[in-house]
Amino acid sequence: MTVRFATAADRLRVVALLRNSHQAAGFTFPFHPAYAVNLFLGHSGRDNACCIVLEQDGRAQGVLMAQSFQHPFGAGLWAKETVWWIEPDHRGGSGLRMLAAYEDWARDLGCVSIGMASLASNDVGGLYRRFGYVPAETHFIKTL
Repeated sequence: MTVRFATAADRLRVVALLRNSHQAAGFTFPFHPAYAVNLFLGHSGRDNACCIVLEQDGRAQGVLMAQSFQHPFGAGLWAKETVWWIEPDHRGGSGLRMLAAYEDWARDLGCVSIGMASLASNDVGGLYRRFGYVPAETHFIKTL
């Protein structure tokens, strides 16, 4: 498996991966392909964002998107994961290579901190803790 930055040719496959991620998360709101395309475009080919794919046999089987931003409290440049999804049949050690690519990207930008999220419906906090991440916040959501 190869870990690389996405290209324009990955757009439709990344949209499919985002759809699969959306379904697996159990979101109650509908998936909108146009928003997924905008998400891909907003994370591809930009200095302050990245779209990393895990490719096997010429097809993306995973996607990790993130953005960098100046922390609003003056804590420096931070990176924050937007979405990370790997198709279930392609999970394993290659996912850690995606995480390493994300960390390298953030480090190269000069980020002082890097963040990952974990849904309550798919808690992977143990994985993050094993790789040096520490819990910082818990977000609560209420549907109106």
